[in-house]
Amino acid sequence: MKQAAITRTVGVAAGAFAPGHIGELTRIIPFEMVDEVLAVTGAVQRRIRLVPARVTVYLLLAGALFTGLGYQQVFDRLCAGLAGLAPVRPSGSALRQARQRLGPAPLKALFDLVRGPAATTAAAGRWRGLRVVAVDGTLLPVPDCPANLAVFTRQRLGNGTSGYPQLRLAALVACGTRSVIGAVFGPATTGELEYARRLAVDLRVGMLLLGDRNFASAGLLNQLAASGADLLVRCKSGRNLPPVARCRDGSALARIGALTVRVIDAEISIRTAQGTRTGHYRLLTTLTDSSAHPADELVRLYHERWEIETAYAELKSTILGGHVLRARTPDGVEQEVWALLTAYQALRTAMTDATDSIPGTDPDRAGFTTALAAARDQLVLAAGIIAGTDTDLVGTIGRHVLAQLLPKRRVRTKDRIVKRAISKYNARGPAIDRTTYKATISINMLMSSP
Repeated sequence: MKQAAITRTVGVAAGAFAPGHIGELTRIIPFEMVDEVLAVTGAVQRRIRLVPARVTVYLLLAGALFTGLGYQQVFDRLCAGLAGLAPVRPSGSALRQARQRLGPAPLKALFDLVRGPAATTAAAGRWRGLRVVAVDGTLLPVPDCPANLAVFTRQRLGNGTSGYPQLRLAALVACGTRSVIGAVFGPATTGELEYARRLAVDLRVGMLLLGDRNFASAGLLNQLAASGADLLVRCKSGRNLPPVARCRDGSALARIGALTVRVIDAEISIRTAQGTRTGHYRLLTTLTDSSAHPADELVRLYHERWEIETAYAELKSTILGGHVLRARTPDGVEQEVWALLTAYQALRTAMTDATDSIPGTDPDRAGFTTALAAARDQLVLAAGIIAGTDTDLVGTIGRHVLAQLLPKRRVRTKDRIVKRAISKYNARGPAIDRTTYKATISINMLMSSP
């Protein structure tokens, strides 16, 4: 009886990611999917335990929603709405042993099943028949303990050395929906370029990859282009790229190793009531036909690279809330990050389903904070587990999202700044004008020079 109650508990977490009435959808992370990855990875328990493998998977996914809580407290949230069906509360040691038995492989396999661009009828994320994607890296802090320090190291930052060891995460994100197509991570001592090379296997013909100046190295560009995907990457304005041909729009063709790229130089001016600011951008692209892919459109499109920065903000600031990861072993860290990415992808899928139900609604208008809060609430209510409760959980999340749609995105006019620094002596912001102004952006194409 106790075992049955515990097994039913996982339905709470499953329900939080199950699609509802918005469109005819299949469930995102059903029991069958979890059971499949457990079988494939050989992680199914061999005997009846207080915390079976399936429960452990959903515990980890629920933990990704409640990152500020310990796993016993997360388990309490899972059982909060079960009333008389609530199972015996496992000890902290039992939950730790269950996570160790499970290992990271099932969570990675689960992420591999749910990752990919979210299906949408919206035009966002596509340009002239190409799917626009972005690549970038970020750092996540892990607990400061001997086991983690053997793999992850503290990093030099602008104001010293990080207090916690750091993990480097690199991802390939679909612009428009901000869903994760691929992700790799490991020690921060390995650079972004190496992790980007590992993501090349997730690129496809028909994709247009956006990257910042860090990804403009010759070797990396050639490797990424070999995947068949097209590239649009910023590079340093002073980089020596002798032109081999000129295009009608002022751009030029150049060679980087075996790769032919088109060099686009532009001045971008932002005019507000406070004055005008102008900056010089140089972009490299494998789209060499200036008639089929106009340079001014590519310059405007490059702004979509910020989608991946927003995705990282949602992971680090909204879900994690600035907290350090929980796991105190490298295997536990890997397991926790795969759970975090899987939960993020499930929320993103639910949000896209919601905005897709109203034709013409840009997925950008779905509020991630709204979706996360709705998922947490539904999980605690144990909806779908107790008779009479609402089983339409992603429908519930979707209704919250649609009821609180964000306004259309404003033109960005300000540089990123530290609004709340760790140290008040390092704060940059008291003298900065934070007023929002109406802005006009103009692009002046320049003749690419050697």
